This record gives sequence, structure tokens and C-alpha cells, in this order.
Amino acid sequence: MVSNIWHGIVAANTWVMNNILWINIILSIIIVFFQRRDPNTVWAWLLVLNCIPIVGFFLYLLIGQDMHKSHMFRVKGIEDEVNLAIKTQTDTIEHHNFSFQDEHLNDFRDLVLHNVKYGGFYSDNNEVDIYTDGNKKFEQLLTDINNAKKYIHIQYYIIKPGEPFDRILEALRKKAAEGVEVRVLVDAMGGRFMNKRYIKKIKSYGIKVGVFFPAFLGKFQLRINYRNHRKIVIIDGKYSYVGGFNVGSEYIGLDPKFGYWRDTHLRIRGNASRELQSRFALDWNYATRENLLIDEKYFEVDASNGHVPMQIISSGPDSSKALIRDNYLRLLSKANKSIYIQTPYFVPDDTFLDTIKIVAESGVDVRIMIPCKPDHPFVYWATYSFIGEMLESGVRCYTYDNGFLHAKGIMIDGLVSSYGSANMDCRSFKLNFEVNAVIYDAKVTSHLEEIFLTDLSEHCTEITQSAYAKRSLLIKFKEQISRLLTPVL
Repeated sequence: MVSNIWHGIVAANTWVMNNILWINIILSIIIVFFQRRDPNTVWAWLLVLNCIPIVGFFLYLLIGQDMHKSHMFRVKGIEDEVNLAIKTQTDTIEHHNFSFQDEHLNDFRDLVLHNVKYGGFYSDNNEVDIYTDGNKKFEQLLTDINNAKKYIHIQYYIIKPGEPFDRILEALRKKAAEGVEVRVLVDAMGGRFMNKRYIKKIKSYGIKVGVFFPAFLGKFQLRINYRNHRKIVIIDGKYSYVGGFNVGSEYIGLDPKFGYWRDTHLRIRGNASRELQSRFALDWNYATRENLLIDEKYFEVDASNGHVPMQIISSGPDSSKALIRDNYLRLLSKANKSIYIQTPYFVPDDTFLDTIKIVAESGVDVRIMIPCKPDHPFVYWATYSFIGEMLESGVRCYTYDNGFLHAKGIMIDGLVSSYGSANMDCRSFKLNFEVNAVIYDAKVTSHLEEIFLTDLSEHCTEITQSAYAKRSLLIKFKEQISRLLTPVL
């Protein structure tokens, strides 16, 4: 019996090896004619398929296929379009006679109008606090949770048991016992550290839990693309959070692999909180089929004395527009003096890359800050290859040396800034669900710039052209291989 099985395996393997050419041709036809439309992505996958036959196709099925994309998001896309227009209650811009109180911002009016058309409603009564340290951010979050009276809505891409989630969970347990509604939404890929028993424990506290795109077979996740990468918290409609921090020990500097974790998160009070609530409600509805949009109590926002104009914008594979990418491009093209960028991954498409080059070559002070160490090696070395191209166009590039840089944002001319969950790479632009805050305020943006420049002077090393030219053959090899794979990273 065992001998027959073994002979069968050997025979099957022999057949595959003898017919590998035809198998590759068939699989290539599937990729070219039935799946991908972007030529760069098609060529990248054909390279993978032919360099590592058979295995390459399984990788494609795991991280590259989008055969169910239109069906998967059809209902959600309609729901987003209708409900964001109907349920989100905030000030909107419908006429071209709109102007900012700060006349220096009036050149950005068209961007405001563009965002409004795609659900990025405008409000100008917000207060914004900036957090770059995980311990301080989570301390404030715990304070706000402990003061909650009506509801707490939490959404993170990654949630790991342990610190700081143990403290957060204990606070949520107490609030649920007091009658406060508590909902926790996590992405199945990022939340893979939470097993069924742990989720059952959370639910036993009276906390509702939603999992976005759950795995089909236990922890075995067949869908690596289309992850919900957003990080949102809304508490009583009074305070909301958006930014780059997830929930895990590394985000408070407890993982020796990364050391200090440098990120950027915003705490918001004002009508922008309602927009984050709408975003959470849509994702929660999709994951759990509980419709929060029909209850007005979740969209009542406490009055704020702030004066910060802001738009919450989101994008993803369900969106008709790559809104966050388009906002980055529009901001880049409007810069007259300076562009400061922080991102852990810099893997731009051709349009994005060319825009930065043109702006830098036109005399704008462009500076890009990336990590000094990788958490995803292929993406890091692809980033490093693009940095070399930036240097040739006069962009000043830096590595952050004091731990790991995870902040995701851009600052333009000390006037407008955009921070949130979106990296500056093709995955965030097209494949992941993301959310950013666009801030039209010189005071907040100048504060972000001060933090950026302090990082440059105290914690960064500039990558000069001479230093870049001296990189080893091994690094050059890593760059070239990773660069070829950028469409599939």
C-alpha cells in the first residue's frame, strides 16, 4: 500500500517535471488573459512564475490573484457610496466660492472639493493632538476609554495579546460591565495572534468582536491582499484616533528587534470624528452585518472649540478612486517651498516617482525619511533602490536610526499635511483598505515639521550620493531583485 502511494507520487512528480514547459505556458496564459490588467504587474508575475515554476503559481494564488475582486466588493462599494453620502453629517463644500480663513491655504480649495466628491467631507472645528511615542499614545487612549459613557469603537490592523492590549482589554471589560457599548474590529491577517479561544474570552466580557476577511481554514489565510490596514478609535463621538500605531509590544518599544518605535498618531476632537465613525461603521457592517449607520446616536459629535480644517479620506480595493494616492500626488504638485515625507515603505508607481523628481528638480526642498532597518526585507530593499533614484534628482534622503520608523505622512510648505495608515507604496494605494487625515492648518503642520526636523538633526543619517555609491554588491543585488518585484510586493 505504502509502496503504491510512493510510486504514485514519484510518477506524478516525473509527469510534472516532463511537462513543466506546458504547465508554465498554461499558467502564464491564465495570468495574462484572465487576471491582471496592469502590464508591470503582469510582467512581474511572469518573472516569478518562470524563475520558480509551480511554486510561483502557488505564490500567485496566495498573494496575487484577484479573480473574486469585483464580486467580493460589489455590495460594499455600493454601500460606501450611498451611506457616506446620506449618513455622514458634516459641513460639505459644494460651491466654488469657498475659501479658507487662512488665505495662504486658498490654493488647496480644489483639493477640498475633489475630496468632497468622494466622501472626504470637510469640517473646520477640530482640535488635533499629535502622538509620536506609543506609551504616551496608549496612556491617553486608556484615559479616554476610562471616561467613556456611551460607546467605544476600536479598529486596528494588528492586535496582539500582551502589552499594551492587556491593559486596554481590562479597561474595556470594566466599561462593558458598566453598560458602555464596546466593539473591537481587527483584520484577520493582522489579528492572527488572537485565536478563537482568546476572541471567545473577549466576547465573554460583553464586548462585540468583528474580524475582517476571516481565514477559511483556521489560521491558514489564503487572501494576503485586500487587508484592512486602518487604525481607528472613536469614543462617545467625543474623541477619535487615526494614524500608524497598531496594538502590540513592539509599538511601545518592548521588542528588541525594533527597539524604539517611532510612529505618528492623531487624537481628534470635532466633526472629523464623525467621519471616522462613518468609516468604522462601514467596515464593521461589512465584517459583522450589524448596521450601525441607522442609529443616529453614533454620529452625534461633541462641540469643539477647535479651528483646524480637516478631511478624513479613505481608499481601498472597493473604492472607485485611489483617493489617498491622488491626494499625495496633488499635494506634491502644489508644493512651492518644501515637501517632507516619512514612510516605512517607499515603493511608488511611475507617476508618483516622476512627480517627486520633477518637483525636486524645480527647486523645491524635498526630504524623505525611511527606517534604517527592514521589517519586510524585499520591500525595504526596493525602497532603498528608489532612494538612489531620488538622490539623482536632488531629493535629500535620510534613515531614521533611533529604532524603527513607522510614521506615514507628508507635509507641504508648512501649510497642509496628511497622516494616517497609508504607506507610500502600491499596496497601500491599491490593495489595502486605508484611511488618512488631510489637515489644512499651518499651526498643526508646522508642529509636524518641527518634529520631523528634530528627528533629522538628532536621530537620522543622511544618505548622500557618495555613500549610496559605495554600497556593496550584495546590497545592489538585493535592490535589483526587489525592484523587479515591486508590482507584487
